[in-house]
Amino acid sequence: MRRTAMLWEVFVTRFEEAFGQYKRRRLTGEEAGELLGMSGRNFRRLCIRYEDDGIEGLRDRRIGKVSPRRAPERELERMHELYRQRYRDFTVKHFHEQLVGRHNYKLCYTVTRLSLQAAALVLKAKRRGAHRKKRVRRPLPGMLLFQDGSKHRWIASLGRDLDLIVTLDDATGEIYSAFLVEEEVTMSSLLGLAETITQHGLFGAFYTDRGSHYFITRKGESKVDKTQLTQVGRALSQLGITHIPSYSPQARGRMERVFGTLQKRLPQELRLARIKTVAGANRYLKERFVPDYNARFAVSAAEPGSAFVPYVGRPIDDVLCVQEERVVGADNCVSFNRRSLQIPPQRHRQHYVRARVCVHQYPDGRLAIFDGPRCLVRFDPKGRANDIISQAA
Repeated sequence: MRRTAMLWEVFVTRFEEAFGQYKRRRLTGEEAGELLGMSGRNFRRLCIRYEDDGIEGLRDRRIGKVSPRRAPERELERMHELYRQRYRDFTVKHFHEQLVGRHNYKLCYTVTRLSLQAAALVLKAKRRGAHRKKRVRRPLPGMLLFQDGSKHRWIASLGRDLDLIVTLDDATGEIYSAFLVEEEVTMSSLLGLAETITQHGLFGAFYTDRGSHYFITRKGESKVDKTQLTQVGRALSQLGITHIPSYSPQARGRMERVFGTLQKRLPQELRLARIKTVAGANRYLKERFVPDYNARFAVSAAEPGSAFVPYVGRPIDDVLCVQEERVVGADNCVSFNRRSLQIPPQRHRQHYVRARVCVHQYPDGRLAIFDGPRCLVRFDPKGRANDIISQAA
């Protein structure tokens, strides 16, 4: 005998017993309903139907009828077709957001997910593992920032992987800077810092992995060398920002989860927008993707206020750059990266032969030569000197 038939017979038997005691006034309607797991009002309604129609009156009259709230079949078919043709590589959540924003779609996420699963267009998600307590966020924005890069096929049409450099706030999860580069290097890290500080100000601490552009680790040792600084470390030290190294992937869990989300969203949106260049992708990131991501995923800080401090001092570009000392040659030139950089005549000094100067290399390819705080000359990315600065020096 089928289980449903057995359950039905049990229910009928129990109802008739409760109905008999109710009629003999041994039970109130509320007490009889409680025995059957329903309200007294529902029990009295069933009593009327039982007296009129017998056992058949006890059956649920909704069985076999289409729910008036059922999703329209034509709308579900339209949604399935859109998924097959344009959004096959999207997650269901991301797909639903695109439907609502682009296709005048009104059905909820749960209906969409269940319909896609029923049509075998997506698989049910695996059950999550044991719950692990997340590290408590810092209470204020600007107390702790993360920076990391993720190598991925962000632009499928290019046929090669790129690095996405992201600078993220711990308190809110807001992305302050995100851009694509061919490879994560010193310049990309400095550029992410420059964008963040220019927009928001100085922050308290900077958490990164132990990559060679962030820290120097002596051979045979596991701890980073905090006495020898990289260019990034030197810039952070000059700005008074604490640099914290990560010693395990688990310690960067929040950043890894962000990259997991980005890898499931950004390539799909770039494909949908028909973006095929790094420059176009970076514009899309800045103008559309990052604002939309922050609106959807950033959270409110635990406490009101901000730990960011306005930056005051020399131009931030002259701190967040590669700085290397050079000795000026007999021809008043400096050799740097196979280039000969000419120091023009200076009003305050006849020549700089054998003097020590500092060459600044900026993320956009520009160069400059400094004598202490004095800028002697600046060069564009092609190595041409800026005549205005040279004459004023």
